[in-house]
Amino acid sequence: MSEPISRRRFVSRSVAASAAPALLSAQASGTKVNMGWVGLGNRGGKHIKTMLQVGAGEVYMKAICDTFSPRLAKSKDDVATQQHTAPDTYNDYYKMLEDKSIDAVGIFTPEHLHRDMVIAALEAGKHVYCEKPLTHTIEEGFEILQAVEKSGKKFQVGTQRRSAKLYQKAKEIYESGVLGKVVYARAFWYRNSPLTNPAWRYTIPANAEPGNTDYRRFLGPAPETTFNKQRYFQWRLYWDYSGGISTDLLVHQTDAIHMITGRNHCKSVTCTGGIHCWTEDDREVPDTVTAGFEYPDHFHINYSAVFNNSRYHYGEQLMGSEGTLEILGLKDLYVYPEKYRGAPEHISARPEIHINSRKDLGQGNPTGAHLRNFVDAILTDTPLNCDARTGHEAAVTGHLATLAYRREKKVYWDQENGMHRFA
Repeated sequence: MSEPISRRRFVSRSVAASAAPALLSAQASGTKVNMGWVGLGNRGGKHIKTMLQVGAGEVYMKAICDTFSPRLAKSKDDVATQQHTAPDTYNDYYKMLEDKSIDAVGIFTPEHLHRDMVIAALEAGKHVYCEKPLTHTIEEGFEILQAVEKSGKKFQVGTQRRSAKLYQKAKEIYESGVLGKVVYARAFWYRNSPLTNPAWRYTIPANAEPGNTDYRRFLGPAPETTFNKQRYFQWRLYWDYSGGISTDLLVHQTDAIHMITGRNHCKSVTCTGGIHCWTEDDREVPDTVTAGFEYPDHFHINYSAVFNNSRYHYGEQLMGSEGTLEILGLKDLYVYPEKYRGAPEHISARPEIHINSRKDLGQGNPTGAHLRNFVDAILTDTPLNCDARTGHEAAVTGHLATLAYRREKKVYWDQENGMHRFA
């Protein structure tokens, strides 16, 4: 199997090419963003199509990259159908970056690969859209922030609630003061699945084998293992590649609460849970989690997730002295006035509010809007909805929860110095 090319090897052998401006830059043409795309699995394979839809006429998929060759071949056909021209294909991401005509890259790989891929793209002069979580560790985030600042390139992180009209409306309601004093928020994500289809046990293609799966490139900086289909296709279950619930689900929701309330960091985290639902396989990350986040200004987030009950699905709730704001399923927003015994009439008499994102705001899932925001930032310098620092701050909450869970200790965060310590 071919040797993986590290970011450092790529940079050292092609520093001159990396520093050169793209030959067909979007800024020069004013009409097109030539993209490269790496990671064509569950989310990347879906949203490369979304990108071509929302960027029709302005985005051209110049190249795609994946380390599973049958998936790469299928995506090539899918892209060719959408844009009527086949993209170039690579199993070597760093080789793809040598194409100077590529203006921007979308990175949809497992999170342990993000840092090296992001920094290499920035050093090659590309704008970057990186799926969340931004990084696999807190420390990697600071490396990326430095690289983004040095590059001057546009950088969007895929916490797409930042582009959701429903959450923007929630922020307006929160800032109006109608909720009163808010010191507590609750977020949750509950899932269920058949015993024959355990959570995160994504389907392994029947034709997957070492000859068509570049396992070494998948491993990247992770510890060496022999070829393992479960680790490759079901990577979210293993600590070497994933932070589990904390970095897949929790970061979306703590970031949404940050967006609504104007916060960006907590001061301490506790996190407990375990593998309580799917106890018969080799997964390492928990399927049940409860976390508590304390903030410097008398604010608390309670977070919970479980993978054996879906009754309440997922959502966020902000609970104030005068009312409760609730967002459910990324679709519906509700506001309920407080009606406790002795509540002032001017509070208890307020009408309840219900806003449906699609019906009332004309927006379904906001991922398309988030991708479009990235394109507009490149073409017209539109402000990014989730820049590198915002994405880093979102990832920190998830990483702190993972650290607290794995060490079984409360963890404290020093925002000023970017450091954590355990109780």
